[in-house]
Amino acid sequence: MEEIQSYSDNYRSSSSSASSPIGRPPAGAFFYLRKPGTLRQPISFEDSPDWDDTEIDAHLEEVGDSIHIATATASPSLSKINSGSLPSPSLPEASTSVTARKIAGASIVWKELTVTLNEKGKYSDKVVKSSNGYALPGTLTVIMGPARSGKSTLLRSIAGKLQDPARMYGEVFVNGVKSCMPYGSYGYVDRDDMLIESLTVREMLYYSALLQLPGFFFQKKSFIEDAISAMSLGDFADSLIGGHCYTKSLPSGERRRVSIARELVMRPHVLFIDEPLYHLDSVSALLLMVTLKKLASTGCTLIFTMYQSSTEVFGLFDRICLLSNGNTLFFGETLACLQHFSNAGFPCPIMQSPSDHFLRAINTDFDRIIAMCKNLQEDNSDLSSVNMDTAVAIRTLEATYKSSADSAAVESMIVKLIDKGGPYLKSKGKASCATRIAVLTWRSLLIMSREWKYFWIRFVLYLLLTLSIGTIFSNSGDSLSSVTVRVAAVFSFVSFILLLSVAGLPAHINEIKIFTHEESNEHSGPVVFLLGHLLSSIPFLFLVSITTALIFYFLVGMRNEFSLLMYFILNVFMCLLANEAFMMVVALIWLETFKCILTLVFIHVMMMLVAGYLKIADALPGPVWKCPLSYVAFHTYAIEGLLENEYVGTSFAVGQVRAISGVQAVHASYDISPSRNAKWGNLLALFLMAVGYRVLLFVLLRFNVRKNIVNCNFCCLKMNTTKSR
Repeated sequence: MEEIQSYSDNYRSSSSSASSPIGRPPAGAFFYLRKPGTLRQPISFEDSPDWDDTEIDAHLEEVGDSIHIATATASPSLSKINSGSLPSPSLPEASTSVTARKIAGASIVWKELTVTLNEKGKYSDKVVKSSNGYALPGTLTVIMGPARSGKSTLLRSIAGKLQDPARMYGEVFVNGVKSCMPYGSYGYVDRDDMLIESLTVREMLYYSALLQLPGFFFQKKSFIEDAISAMSLGDFADSLIGGHCYTKSLPSGERRRVSIARELVMRPHVLFIDEPLYHLDSVSALLLMVTLKKLASTGCTLIFTMYQSSTEVFGLFDRICLLSNGNTLFFGETLACLQHFSNAGFPCPIMQSPSDHFLRAINTDFDRIIAMCKNLQEDNSDLSSVNMDTAVAIRTLEATYKSSADSAAVESMIVKLIDKGGPYLKSKGKASCATRIAVLTWRSLLIMSREWKYFWIRFVLYLLLTLSIGTIFSNSGDSLSSVTVRVAAVFSFVSFILLLSVAGLPAHINEIKIFTHEESNEHSGPVVFLLGHLLSSIPFLFLVSITTALIFYFLVGMRNEFSLLMYFILNVFMCLLANEAFMMVVALIWLETFKCILTLVFIHVMMMLVAGYLKIADALPGPVWKCPLSYVAFHTYAIEGLLENEYVGTSFAVGQVRAISGVQAVHASYDISPSRNAKWGNLLALFLMAVGYRVLLFVLLRFNVRKNIVNCNFCCLKMNTTKSR
């Protein structure tokens, strides 16, 4: 991209009246607008860049009973900025196939859209209030406003992704039809980038395409390459997203592009993006917005939210919806918004960015800054220029908009778009469940092979811990006195192996976050996720089981029989499998590493206390410790099964005449059953626990328990914020 020079004065002053889609400023008149009644002398600046490429100006042509969005040279007052002395920033180059391929966009209309929150059983608090607007193919429509103004809520409402406890009233039309957008016809990009850092950009898009699209891979390869070209990711296509060992991760701007490209593999008609410039610097933000402008030129309808933008980025918008406390203060073309503020008595200063000026006028948080400036006025008179009542400004802007020609033009356009309609959007189909399970399994295996922090270091720690326990309890002999030592060795091995599994929590939390994002966009489901995770975790857990069991078994000197060794390995594997499912349940409930670690360490310590070694199970207090805690502890069944495997059917000589059974020898340290089949009952209990915790995890995922917890916390936060105000 050519060198982009700053042009913060690219807006000029003008004496034009209220600008609307009917009466717009003439070409070359990107002006600062003064307060009505003041001196109206235009101030000329010749440093505005020019966009040389041909863009899409969305104007309506009546063709039968539909509305056709014709492609033409961009309207100077909307998408062109006056030519000047500075070189224009070049748009990112795309491949010929992407440039030639046009996307059939869709017109989106929202009418009297209101969103309320459920507080104390009543839907009373309005987050969005009677919003009207529309978005046309080939255009960038931005929803702007300060924090907590309802931007993201409005975007989710339009996209049909609003969740409890919010409720939507009003109507949303797609190509003139009141209906939800089918799967594959739209893409939604969240504010936070949920990416798998151990994959490359191309691999990330590859697995995303396999999850989203039906058919074979060779049919999807072109979709992947088109998405890479559309978002200008060709130089980073084979780079790891999060880096590996000593390699650097992708910059934040490129990570944001990958999140958008993941939705582009579906070739959606409409693309919703929540805060596309979130955590981006000014250069990365401009590069991304220029890329999105080029994407819109192919015909796609783009709707996104934004808190604030630079002057250069603001010049790329086609339409703006300005919100404050849920109220629509303006909807229309960007130039008309400048004129609207001027007509309301709040003209944009010459050297200030329009978006900064808009937020300065409608953000109630500035009242605190004003108070601070007034307190400092005696010491520094330069701060006295900040003087505006934000509440009055909001009411004035809202009243001015409702009585303006811009509001009437929006209502007229909405009626026309609804009456004329357009082609009905059809679903593009989904990949089969079997395909998704296979894709998630293979993807998880690939992630495990590269995640050295959470899997391979954890595996090394397993080996070191087993070696330590084995060497400490080695050479214990085969006499009666060795029984107590071996019982202690088995207890230590099972307890600390399970406790060390907590090291894998960050990986589980990341997997759940990725699933939550993919499930919200209908790319995955609870059953698919659980089966994929189970199948991919089995090789790793079996590898841990067989290596640790072999090291411990021979160092401690357990009975040298193959069948007993196989049971020992199977018992450890089933114990780890049940513990892994339990960790996933805890990770889903908290989704925070610190809270999950504290919870699991506490629970594991409690299980160690009631496992029957520190105190015989029959001697534990009945109400709580023996029942139910000792019956739900993995340690109880794992230790008992391993000791029964080792000592049932054996005997020890006491003197030269008398002998006692192995069960009697162990009885002083641990209570085991004399039955030869008792160990299989303990193994079955571990298996049922592994299945049971995964069924519980499925129920939690199926009924969105995590979302309900988040929504309850959000409601409490909203109520506390309202009370503090």
